[in-house]
Amino acid sequence: MKKLLTVMAFSVGLFANAQTGNLFKPVKEVALRTPSVPIVVSDPHFSIWSPYDKLMEGSTEHWTTAKKPLVGALRVDGKVYRFLGKDQVALIPIAPMTNVERWEAAYTNSQPANGWQEFQFDDSSWKKGKAAFGSRDMPRVRTEWKGDNTDIYIRRTFEINDLDLTENIFLIYSHDDVFELYLNGEKLVATDLVWKNNVNLKLSDEAKKKLRNGKNVIAAHCHNTTGGSYVDFGLYREKKNAVTFENEAVQKSVDVLATSSYYTFTCGPVELDVVFTAPQLIDDLDLLSTPINYISYRVRPLDKKEHDVQFYIETTPVLAVNETTQPTIARTLSKNGISYVEAGTINQPICDRKGDLICADWGYVYLGSVNGAGKSISLGDYSGMKEAFVKNGTLASSKTKWITRREENTPAMAYVHNFGTVTKDGKDGFLMIGYDDIYSIEYMYEKRMGYWKHDGKVTIFDAFEKLRDNYQSIMERCRALDELIYSDAEKAGGKKYAEICSAAYRQVISAHKLFTDKEGNLMWFSKENNSNGCINTVDLTYPSAPLFLVYNPDLQKAMMTSIFEYSASGRWDKPFAAHDLGTYPIANGQVYGGDMPIEESGNMVILTAAISKIEGNADYAKKYWDILTTWTNYLVEYGQDPENQLCTDDFAGHWAHNANLSVKAIMGVAGYSEMARMLGLNDVADKYAAIAKKMAVKWEEMANEGDHYRLAFDRKDTWSQKYNMVWDKLWNLNLFPNNVIGKEINYYLSKQNPYGLPLDSRKEYTKSDWIMWTAAMSPDKETFQKFSDPVYKYINETVSRVPISDWHHTDSGRWVGFRARSVIGGYWMKVLMDKVQNNQ
Repeated sequence: MKKLLTVMAFSVGLFANAQTGNLFKPVKEVALRTPSVPIVVSDPHFSIWSPYDKLMEGSTEHWTTAKKPLVGALRVDGKVYRFLGKDQVALIPIAPMTNVERWEAAYTNSQPANGWQEFQFDDSSWKKGKAAFGSRDMPRVRTEWKGDNTDIYIRRTFEINDLDLTENIFLIYSHDDVFELYLNGEKLVATDLVWKNNVNLKLSDEAKKKLRNGKNVIAAHCHNTTGGSYVDFGLYREKKNAVTFENEAVQKSVDVLATSSYYTFTCGPVELDVVFTAPQLIDDLDLLSTPINYISYRVRPLDKKEHDVQFYIETTPVLAVNETTQPTIARTLSKNGISYVEAGTINQPICDRKGDLICADWGYVYLGSVNGAGKSISLGDYSGMKEAFVKNGTLASSKTKWITRREENTPAMAYVHNFGTVTKDGKDGFLMIGYDDIYSIEYMYEKRMGYWKHDGKVTIFDAFEKLRDNYQSIMERCRALDELIYSDAEKAGGKKYAEICSAAYRQVISAHKLFTDKEGNLMWFSKENNSNGCINTVDLTYPSAPLFLVYNPDLQKAMMTSIFEYSASGRWDKPFAAHDLGTYPIANGQVYGGDMPIEESGNMVILTAAISKIEGNADYAKKYWDILTTWTNYLVEYGQDPENQLCTDDFAGHWAHNANLSVKAIMGVAGYSEMARMLGLNDVADKYAAIAKKMAVKWEEMANEGDHYRLAFDRKDTWSQKYNMVWDKLWNLNLFPNNVIGKEINYYLSKQNPYGLPLDSRKEYTKSDWIMWTAAMSPDKETFQKFSDPVYKYINETVSRVPISDWHHTDSGRWVGFRARSVIGGYWMKVLMDKVQNNQ
């Protein structure tokens, strides 16, 4: 930690002497194409991404794919160039979705006769039901359809009396999972295993020809593989004469570094740089937790001539809702030199909505403009705001308050910076966007504020003013952290590895929320994004640990303290560690249906030992020594040959006698011995060291398959990644005899696919976090890169445009599931390995 602070202070000193213009040039140029670029991110709820190669290619969205629109444009000599997002098309419903009308349709869950999708098909024997169709955990469901490997077929009729084929017509649909849709028998949509909300499809001229005056039919089929299920769809026409930013800027470059995403565009004769910065400094808990991002921008003529330039950014109250039907209230206000547009839901159900694929619907989003010449902020009509900018380079007159009860009445929250005449030296500026969630987490039946609030002593306006007043120094510190993250990873694993870690940093941080409990203990809780929505899951804490062990062990403790305290309180009275503390944002106790005794106990003991090793003392362990002893004894009793226990990789199949799970138990026992030695308990240390060594020798005999080691002790001709063994190398214990690690690494090299090493012999898919743990056991950097380079190839080439998925197919590079999760903090295992071993 001291080294981090020293390096960053030195780097900031260097940057302090640089020109402001350097803030727009990334500290390193990055070749990696990140599948979804972090734009404005803070925590699991305030999280906006661009899943496109070009920033203006489509709408920005939450990691769940819910649209969270940001639109940006530059006006140069009267011509407007859109560089960010895509205009929200003004639509008039023909056959609206359920946010407007609970429409009725014929449906069946049985395989229908051939031609079911055709206009003439007789569906009179089908059941009637109101949309939406799906499981009750999904929005606006009126007709329940649920169950794994089940289907629904739907036929919806609607009337058109004034068909005009010259109009733009759009189909909008939501589905979970595999989906197909037909318009009067013409197939328009066919997906694979994916779930998406409010997909906007403009009908081609050929598709529009299928429409007719009078009766029309949309037929849809959805297959649910597992989990939630859902179908909703509608048809719309575009409102005529609506002003939009049709003309696109030309994107020249994008570089994604740890804290910032850098874009450069050509807008006619002007070059535009835009930098999206989340000041998530891992050594500064206030900044790390403050839910405010910077959007910095600079314009420069390319032709050495003068140009009249205006910069525009817009969003809407949709940033503050979970469902677009929720009524919102927005207002304008000004405090201490900053003008704001604020928006949030009217009902403000604080911490009431829990679950996985959700966005916050409590608290308030803020667009903040530092008062100054040419800068203004406005709340007003969505189309009118654009019209004013296109015509005059200004904003429409602002309303002081705007209440939205229907989605089509959503206003624009807009910012403009009128640079006036821009000369060869260029001009720059910044604005801020933030989110005050009022209360963040309910922990043990008490609502807790985010850390940055210091129990209400700091307001969101205080935070905005702090970021305004310290803009230059904070940006310089962010650049210093970008440099540090990149250079540490480059030294450990090369340029491609450095680019992977740079792309992963904000995803890891933004999957957490920082707060304190009522005793002042630091809490750093993850959300199990796109998995089950659990909060502070121990088997997410474990794989994500390397990032925090390298740069701030206090955050590692902040994920673990609550699990220890849960046991110490007596509310969790089992002789092994809990799996989770609830469903985000409610952390009142475990909700997961099955325990993971060896998995979670091993995770907690190993990580406590890792903290002790990093800090050079076992003070943290000493506080919970009795609990650690109980959990370690459980590992001794049941860990040699695990029975049919759940483990973190059981999505791949549930097998008893799991060899890698046994390794975890052995490393937990060894870690306990190491901590006992630090505490001066030498007899205890000797006892458990001997037990761990004996278990490791027996493990090698039981798992041996000649040139490699089995997935399960009783399964011949199997193999798996033994990533848990990395601690044996990290701590230089040499527990496992007969060159187990060397044999495994050599064997893995023979099993690689184009996009990585499979998790085990059962499937071709993998977990990229575990690949990086496995790769860190390599004997040298060159071997490490043989494992890490295919992960780079996966991230760079995958067609699954989501925040990095840790679970992907190694043959196709497509994601299987899981996105935006914290576990890719595990990518830093090689950095951790090198730093620990270099300090030994």
